[in-house]
Amino acid sequence: MGRIHLFEWEDQSWFPPTVRNYMTDFLQFLTNKTRMFSPLVPEINRLLQTSQTNQLIDMGSGGGGGLLSLNEDLQKVNPDVKFLLTDLYPNHRAFQFTQSKARNFEAVPTPVDARNVPDNLNGVRTMFLAFHHFQPDDAIQILQNAVKSNQAILIAEGQERSVPSFLAMFFSPLTVLLATPFIRPFSVARIIFTYLIPLVPIFTWWDGIVSVLRTYSVQELDELISKTEGHEKFIWKTERIKSGPAYLIYLSGVPKEIS
Repeated sequence: MGRIHLFEWEDQSWFPPTVRNYMTDFLQFLTNKTRMFSPLVPEINRLLQTSQTNQLIDMGSGGGGGLLSLNEDLQKVNPDVKFLLTDLYPNHRAFQFTQSKARNFEAVPTPVDARNVPDNLNGVRTMFLAFHHFQPDDAIQILQNAVKSNQAILIAEGQERSVPSFLAMFFSPLTVLLATPFIRPFSVARIIFTYLIPLVPIFTWWDGIVSVLRTYSVQELDELISKTEGHEKFIWKTERIKSGPAYLIYLSGVPKEIS
């Protein structure tokens, strides 16, 4: 089935920030518990070493909490690694919580557009569980901006257009209901909007299913790269790799010449 770009609630600028934050908090809790991104540690460390930097510029971070388990695994091979959290809709409370859990996390408090990252933010750019939010033209802009800035980039998705991914998202409201009491920082409002007024599980259900339909395949990622001006100046990789019972799809690119 081809990619279908239906709308997601959390993409809408008018969508209540509180509900959006509770949705991203759930995703981050899940990625930490499953250590979803651990299989990417060797590739991320390769990009850091090749780029001669210890800083990751994370784009579309949500609250950043989903990176805590990745950070633990990455520090085992690169103790000096640092994360800089950015987002178009910064979740300041969650940023602060993440920073309280790991000293090597910092955050940009102002909005950062992944299509036009400020020149002063240097390091390996990363994006987890967010690339599917972008239409092809915007997705190419993200790659184009990395090429223009001569900055390495890694993009990863934890779902794909497959029956197992669809079923996981279809039953996600149940997962939200089971996980919510354990999500930190604790919030009474989160309990209200999960159980009494179940906005979080409902919107998570819709956005999860749409995320599956929106996710780029490896072949489509290759096509986006081919349409990026100056792509020949980078060394690119696109792969589908195992992560627990599921699969990750990722794209990475690093300049052939590090200036």
